[in-house]
Amino acid sequence: MKTASDRRNLVNRNSTSTSPGAEAAADGVSRRRFLQAAAGGCALFSLVPARVLGAEGQPAAGSRVSLAGVGVGGVGFGQLQELEKAGFAIGALCDVDDAYAKKAYDKWPQARRYRDFREMLAAEGNRIDAVYVGTPDHTHALIVKAALRRKKHVCCVKPLTRTVGEGRALAEAARQAGVATQMTAAANTSEWACRTAEWVQAGLLGEVREVHIWTNRPVWPQGMGRPAGEDPVPATLDWKLWLGPAPLRPFKAVWPAGHHALQQLKADVDWIRQYNGVYHPFNFRGWWDFGTGALGDMGCHHFNTVFRALKLKHARSVFATSTKALEETAPLAAIVTYDFAAREGLPPVRLVWYDGGLQPPRPAELGNQALPEEGAIYVGREGSLLYSWGGPKLLGAGLSAKAQSVPKTLPRRSGTWSEWHEACQGGQPAGCHFDWAVPLTEAVLLGNIAIRVGKPLEWDAARMKFPNLDSANRFLQEPYHNGWSLETV
Repeated sequence: MKTASDRRNLVNRNSTSTSPGAEAAADGVSRRRFLQAAAGGCALFSLVPARVLGAEGQPAAGSRVSLAGVGVGGVGFGQLQELEKAGFAIGALCDVDDAYAKKAYDKWPQARRYRDFREMLAAEGNRIDAVYVGTPDHTHALIVKAALRRKKHVCCVKPLTRTVGEGRALAEAARQAGVATQMTAAANTSEWACRTAEWVQAGLLGEVREVHIWTNRPVWPQGMGRPAGEDPVPATLDWKLWLGPAPLRPFKAVWPAGHHALQQLKADVDWIRQYNGVYHPFNFRGWWDFGTGALGDMGCHHFNTVFRALKLKHARSVFATSTKALEETAPLAAIVTYDFAAREGLPPVRLVWYDGGLQPPRPAELGNQALPEEGAIYVGREGSLLYSWGGPKLLGAGLSAKAQSVPKTLPRRSGTWSEWHEACQGGQPAGCHFDWAVPLTEAVLLGNIAIRVGKPLEWDAARMKFPNLDSANRFLQEPYHNGWSLETV
């Protein structure tokens, strides 16, 4: 049996495949450009405990914030590079798959290595100030909660949690910890996002009563059944630790040649073509036990600016239609409709989500121009606004001229990674801190529940309950398995 010390000194001998890359950039940069930009040098540094340098719980101004990464082989590899550019010092790395994490271990050879985040947190103590979480959705809450209990600053990839109950628990834990938090949704504090919010809130579009949002996801398999059989678990992978709180299931390495699941992998996306794993790496997203589907993957990105511009928080109802929804996996395509009540002087608004290649009707103002693969359309009485990775585009006669007179009132921020770094050093909270991220995540999770039950749902946010369909409430807070507990981690 390996001791904690042995695990910290694991040396990876196997090569690994290319990472899926980083998430969408916080400043409106396209996802492809962001992926290409996720490279950078690693300077040598020495780590000094934060509490020696500054006040309890945060580094002294000007010192480097020591960061531990958990889940560093996939999206985490690119995002850790961005965090290093923002000023963090990579002090420790943790991953359940030594081969998949090898590129991170090679890039940061000075970082101490672990397989189990619990061992990492226990061993690191005050040597680290902050924790980045880049694991599959089903383990987010456990790792984040453990870090918050130790009063570490935390940044977690979106969606923050896999269930609504987990989100509520993390929001409270973050308040009690008093640390800097961030979720990696595309920033609502960029120039483009702020300008969109300013135009909408100034009434440039008139009353906005509809918003349509769509994505090209999924680019991974969905709508399939569990494969039969079992494969040997690679020596480099701790399968039970990867499963974490999810129900036990046999390990399957890859889909058989010709399986329809392979046809769903987007062949035109270079980094996806190689991912034929059933669950790991990358393809966890389509399984309800581990991921949150297309809506969970991209909803937080696209909802973030919409929620800020329209001052949204909790929907009053949600309904979904989809292709055949199976027990274990998200469907091939879905449309989810949310209704929000009037708030802060703004009228009721309907938000409609489309995925799996579905899109809203193309605005007449676009002529023959196709809609982008992903985006949002704000529909107002005086005109519309198309928002995509390329920025906002006003649709309507004279809107562009009128837009020039709308003052800039919202502060522009420096991006997801820098915002969190500044917050860790005692600055203002990051743009997607947990009190903001939890309702945002909750919205996408409610949509997933609507997909799974296939019936209209009324939502009582205060009581965390669907009063009109009790059978749907079981998805709000699902049980943990294999001895895991959010209360004791």
